[in-house]
Parts: sequence; C-alpha cells; structure tokens
Amino acid sequence: MSRGPVVVVGAANLDLISYVPRLPTAGETLHGSSFQMGYGGKGANQAVMAAKLGSAVEMVAKLGTDVFGDGTHDNFRAQGVDTTHVHRTDAAFSGVAPIAVDPHGANAIIIVTGANDLLSVDEIEQARPSIAAAGVVVCQLEIPLEVTAAALRIAREEGVSTILNPAPAREQLPDELYLHADILCPNEPETSLLTGGPVETLEQATEQAQLLRERGTAAVVLTLGERGCLVVDDHGATALPSEDVEVVDTTGAGDAFVGSLAHFLAGGADLRDAAGRASRIAAISVTGRGTQSSFPHAADLPPELLAPTASD
Repeated sequence: MSRGPVVVVGAANLDLISYVPRLPTAGETLHGSSFQMGYGGKGANQAVMAAKLGSAVEMVAKLGTDVFGDGTHDNFRAQGVDTTHVHRTDAAFSGVAPIAVDPHGANAIIIVTGANDLLSVDEIEQARPSIAAAGVVVCQLEIPLEVTAAALRIAREEGVSTILNPAPAREQLPDELYLHADILCPNEPETSLLTGGPVETLEQATEQAQLLRERGTAAVVLTLGERGCLVVDDHGATALPSEDVEVVDTTGAGDAFVGSLAHFLAGGADLRDAAGRASRIAAISVTGRGTQSSFPHAADLPPELLAPTASD
C-alpha cells in the first residue's frame, strides 16, 4: 500500500519522562518511581509512527548541534526516516520535553522548543520537491506558525493532500491554516479551545467539528480518547469506536493516531477506513510506556489491520 511518501514538517524534542505517584501541584516536590529518556516532538513522533507502519517518510525539522540533536538525528535514521531536510543550528539548543506520568497513564508535559523555533520558511521552500512528491504532508503547531503555513501552502500549490494537527492547542489560528488543511485533526480540548464550545457528547463534537469546517478545512477527524474518533466531512459524521485496552501511558497516543492516519491515507485508503485503523493503533500504543517506544511496528499488528482495502 504505497502511493507516495509521508512528509512531516514539525518539531523534534527529547522527552525526559518521570513516572510519579500523581501529578504534582504548583511548588510541590515528588519522588518518582522511575525515569527514562525518549525521542519525541509531535512531528518526529508522527514521522516515526508512519515509518514503523512501513511508509517512506521524510522529516523537515531543525535540531541543535548538541548531544540531544545528534541522538535525535541518529534515531530518525534508525527508524527509517529520511533526514535530507533535517537542519542543524548552533544558535539554540535542541528541543526538550519534560513529562510526568501518573500510575493511571495521565501526563503533564512542558515543551521547550529551542532549535525548532528556528526552522525557516526558506528551508521549507528547499523541501518543495519532496513536498510535491508526497502522498500526504503532515503539520502541527510546535514550530512557528508562518513555517507551518508555508508548508501547507506549498502542498496546496503542488496538489498534495494535507493533515494539520492543531497541537499544542491555541485559541485562534490564521485563516490560511484552515483553508490549506484538507484534514484538521484535533483532540477534544483542542477543539473546545478553537471553537469555544463543548465536546462532551457526540452531538456536541459533531457541532464543533462543523464549525471548524466552516472555517475552510474540508474534513475534521476529531480524536476522542478512549471513545475513538469522529470523522466529519461532506459525507456526514461518522463515529469510529476505539478498542478497550488496559491503559499504561497515554503519552504520544495522539501522535500515534496522526502518524497512522497519514500512513493509510498516503497508501490510498479512504478517510473513514484510515481513521478507524489509526484509532486501533493509537489504542495499542497506550498499552506501552514511553512515546515512540510504545508505537507498534507493522510486524507487531494483526495482519487484517494493515491489509489493503478495495480503495487501495
């Protein structure tokens, strides 16, 4: 199932993960039970997830010339992600993300973006040939908005489908992002922040997704955690349930979903089929610890989950 590479334009961070008895309150010091480091950043996570499923993946990002940047660059290559457009700078440290995870899998994350903030519009333009050849281009909001906007605009000019994951959450987005995103993929809090409305029920979620569509995006895939996801487009609204699993760590589940969605769409699956499969893979990811380390490889998944469909 291969019709074009997945090109991800976004951030790469080093995750510093502490497992704690509960999430700390302001000014509190807690003893954690264990600690680990992992490679992260929403863009990097989504790229690695797609690569683990078998997509050809190219990453467009910027790292510092430091040990974290060296490790991140090596990790991309080890995961099969093309690093032609992964730039380096000595003007800032590589991005980091300290994460606290409680015994129920809930997490709190602080992102220090560092070198990610220095990715430029000119460097996105340098990646135009890769964007033009892509099956799908994926963006998020961890890099400067004008850089994300440039990537989406170039993809539109080249006739390439786009996914925008509006995370970390913001109250407002430039109109251009909606207009150039074929698929907007927010979670519940991100949707509420963008629209100002509730998403506690499927009816409410559908209403808020339609509000987002009115701003210019063709389709909304709203992730609903353990409830699965909701697809809203010209064909109506379709709720796709998730699988019932034992949650260990929810860190990166949204990125597992977006990376999987990109993989299946780049391979030619229709949106509902792709979203349903992505929801199942995201559920599998929360049964393991860490971020990229919890993402399953294609060989670890049930064969029917990766089997071609009539639309492939």
